[in-house]
Amino acid sequence: MAEKQLNDWNYSWINGAKVYSEHTFDVFNPATGDVVGRVPNGGVDLTKSAVDAAYAAFAEWSKTTPKERAAYLLEWAKRILQDSERLAALLSAEQGKPLWEARGEVEGSVDLIYWYAEEAKRAYGEIIPASRRKQRLMVFREPIGVVGLITPMNVPAGTLLRKVAPALAAGCTVVLKPAEKTPLIALALFEHLQDTGLPAGVANLVTGDPAVIAETLLTDPRVRKLSFTGSSAVGKLLMRQGADQVKRLSLELGGICPVLVFPDADLQKAADEIIGNKFENCGQVCNGINLVYAHETIAAELTALLVERVQQIKVAPGTDPQAQIGPLISHAARDRIERLVADAKEKGAAVLTGGERLAGGMYENGSFYAPTVLANVNNDMLVSTTEIFGPVLPILTFSEQDEVVKRCNSTPYGLAAYVYTKDSARMFELIDRLEFGMVGVNGTSLAYTQAPFGGVKESGIGREGGHHGLEEFLELKYAAMTIE
Repeated sequence: MAEKQLNDWNYSWINGAKVYSEHTFDVFNPATGDVVGRVPNGGVDLTKSAVDAAYAAFAEWSKTTPKERAAYLLEWAKRILQDSERLAALLSAEQGKPLWEARGEVEGSVDLIYWYAEEAKRAYGEIIPASRRKQRLMVFREPIGVVGLITPMNVPAGTLLRKVAPALAAGCTVVLKPAEKTPLIALALFEHLQDTGLPAGVANLVTGDPAVIAETLLTDPRVRKLSFTGSSAVGKLLMRQGADQVKRLSLELGGICPVLVFPDADLQKAADEIIGNKFENCGQVCNGINLVYAHETIAAELTALLVERVQQIKVAPGTDPQAQIGPLISHAARDRIERLVADAKEKGAAVLTGGERLAGGMYENGSFYAPTVLANVNNDMLVSTTEIFGPVLPILTFSEQDEVVKRCNSTPYGLAAYVYTKDSARMFELIDRLEFGMVGVNGTSLAYTQAPFGGVKESGIGREGGHHGLEEFLELKYAAMTIE
């Protein structure tokens, strides 16, 4: 790629304008190792400038009506859809996912903008019955202020829209820090946002050192909230850094997500949907299945069905029209998967298919790993106690419901769990007993625009999606009024 094209991305969005930088870092295509862009390596000064702009813009933006804010959001959605093919190609190039999957992420995520353009009108207040005559007790919902948003590399377009749309709809101003491995799609989406005529300073974007930018946002008292999607380890660090100011946080963190398959389940359906969930985005999905718990009476049959399907998965660069999954995000991510599989093998796991990096030919310079199924897995292996975040599917067995529920709940995480059974009583019992923020019953799709997405325990706090996602950016103000 020409030097000029690489440097076309060397800017931040601050106060409605592009701000260029002398200090940059490269963005790589994980399928080829090629550099696809250069972006600013911003730090404290750039982030403070973005906060300055957002703080100055908040007073006026927070006074706009929901209808006015919705108009900007709807125009943004229109511009994204008109440019969806270019945006999908850009997303595929920097993230590695197949083009069809990138297209689905871009186009499907626009529903979030539509939702919050409408939901802004429903940030209702309350009138509480008074305790005495001539008294009015009222509750108002107001935008929280300047918010910092930090998005991950695995769903960089969808997560951006899931955070930015409700924040703007609520009347907040934002400073976004996209993942350093996938900043280009964020810059492109923000260009469309700025082209709507959005007032200067309402939406700002900085790229660079994540630790420095996050600390700057968390230690600035003008930033009243931080919304982060990423690992539990980083989420805990952000909580500590925000504690001195009692910073309001939304944290969508990691998980060890199990699926429980009972003898009465439709095994063909379960196998299809487990594979679709587990290997989406090469296994790099926070609510992706981490462990299959198969009842011992159907474990052999289910395992055979899973292996058959995994062996048919086409691994290729995202530009290949036949690609079903692409590479992992980096060589470091691939090396980590190799270590997890090696640990499982050393402790007695059997590799039924895959279990190795893909090299040579179209795989030579990328971070590809073969879709893998492991059997004879136990809870002493790292694949059972670590969020895998890659194309490896461990299978464990169980005999009793109480036993498997206890094993699932023993993890410190609580993002999502899945259940396959035709027994309606069992469905409701497991919904009650599984300690997870989300439970899928006879299905593995959870990320619906109108529903609250998020976990419990060390999988995070707060929710994204639905009216709950708007509430994360609103404060309650209570007024007690006496009428003389």
